[in-house]
Amino acid sequence: MNQGTGQAGSTGVFDVVVVGSGAGGMLAACRAADRGLSVVVLEKSGLYGGTSAVSGGGIWIPLNHHIEEAGGSDSYNAALTYLEACTEGRSTPAKLRAYLEYGPRMLSYLEQRTAVRYYSLPRYADYFQRLPGALPGYRALDPMPFDGAQLGEEFARLRPPSPGTLVAGRVAVTSAEAHAMLSKSRGWLGVAARQFGRYWLDLGWRRRTTRDRRLTLGNSLVGGLRHAMMARGIPLWLDTALEDLLVEEHGGAARVTGVLARRNGAPVRIEALCGVILAAGGFERNQAMREQYLPRPSRAEWSATPPHNTGDGIQAAQRAGAALELMSHVWGAPTVKVSGEEKQRAIFVERALPGCIVVNGRGRRFVNEAAPYSEFVPAMYRDHEQTGCSVPAWMVFDATFRLKYPCGPILPGSVMPDRRIPAPFADVLLRADSLDALARLVGIDPGGLAHTVERMNGFAARGVDEDFGKGDNVFDTYYGDTQVRPNPCLAPIGRAPFYAVRIDAGDIGTKGGLATDASARVLREDGTPIDGLFAIGNTSASMMGASYPGAGSTIGPAMTFGLIAADVLAGGAAGQGQVD
Repeated sequence: MNQGTGQAGSTGVFDVVVVGSGAGGMLAACRAADRGLSVVVLEKSGLYGGTSAVSGGGIWIPLNHHIEEAGGSDSYNAALTYLEACTEGRSTPAKLRAYLEYGPRMLSYLEQRTAVRYYSLPRYADYFQRLPGALPGYRALDPMPFDGAQLGEEFARLRPPSPGTLVAGRVAVTSAEAHAMLSKSRGWLGVAARQFGRYWLDLGWRRRTTRDRRLTLGNSLVGGLRHAMMARGIPLWLDTALEDLLVEEHGGAARVTGVLARRNGAPVRIEALCGVILAAGGFERNQAMREQYLPRPSRAEWSATPPHNTGDGIQAAQRAGAALELMSHVWGAPTVKVSGEEKQRAIFVERALPGCIVVNGRGRRFVNEAAPYSEFVPAMYRDHEQTGCSVPAWMVFDATFRLKYPCGPILPGSVMPDRRIPAPFADVLLRADSLDALARLVGIDPGGLAHTVERMNGFAARGVDEDFGKGDNVFDTYYGDTQVRPNPCLAPIGRAPFYAVRIDAGDIGTKGGLATDASARVLREDGTPIDGLFAIGNTSASMMGASYPGAGSTIGPAMTFGLIAADVLAGGAAGQGQVD
């Protein structure tokens, strides 16, 4: 093992350099260390965790060992059939097979060698229920809570969770707990009471910080991985931004031998004796790259990710001769702007609740509101091509919805009445005493909105959305209101006042990036690998192609191919090994 040093302005030497401290990069670092390699993890910002920390932390792993524990079953053929149908030829058979083989191995490694634990979600369905091989649940997994006190001083450097995932802005809950409260399923009041009581009674911890030490979702995953890095003595260099790759010629072929970075403002050269793993996120916060590659209109500030994801790893690899793929695609998610926050808030579940619609500037619906968020944003752009008025769109609901349900940062009116909405949230919610007045306030067609509401109210009475099928499958109804019949996703809109929330065509990351093979090796335009260079997560083009098969289709592959990259580096000479 080569142990690196590397003070600011000096040269460090490690076997492996990992650029990025999200879940994929941290797992790759732990695996490389367990395989006997010295590793350093570089993080551009002053906080670790990247987009993973503000995510739900879920992973989509077919054939995982928790499926049987939860009472379900899966098969290799069903999973492969579903992946092939989802990806539509935009991935490679080798990558799909590698994911199905190594995804379960990654999960077993994670749970056996770190403090991270997952559980299967029996009712969280694959996103495309009409495709062959889809399951009504089980493949999506959520992380169990992790005690942040185990991180010691590193707790303060963990990127905080998205405010939208905290109840009352403070109390951390799991996705299962959030689902119980949102859907008002049996026992939901007890769930809420237990978590509020736990938080407020933790007096010793609250004297130190208002942040909940019970880490959930992405914070739980990242906290557990940081704990694992600490146990292995893996250095994490914060405020260390990648500037370029070190490339040397060996026998007429170029090989990546390290990185040039800037640590705390000073230049540093870090040699990688085996290879470099780029896990630095996508380019969604780089406006110039968005304008070059993504559909328009497209704004960096619409993203729900941290502001440091500016494509540094992608651009550095391009200069080293790397090819790009899927650059016009994002992990789309509708978002809302909250004044003063560094990123917008994604609207994941509210759209499925009964009594709301999403309309374009003509006041017309254009999508199943409960559709997977990854499908919602493409629908916005498709309609925008036809109408020119779907980006932004508007979520419209009435006083009944407002009283019962949250929307973005706004809690239900029963908890947060209009007169008590905090000032930073005031611009999120527009209100009027009639639908006509609301349409004129927002700037959408009043006649179109009135027609849409009348039609939707008829669907609610019959329990069938004849236009877009809202609530006709198990994915839609997961976040519906179980107390609403006959369709838990449909209810009439008719009680004044009426409300509208602007919906932007946001994202939780870009999907396009560096072309890689099934061993996570970065490829040139001619398909040959660049020796010593690997890419995972959103720095690489998604192995899922243009699709999003299920919840956790970003972090699951990031960690799986992080494990693969580490194994290849440990088993191959100078990063030239590969997955068979």
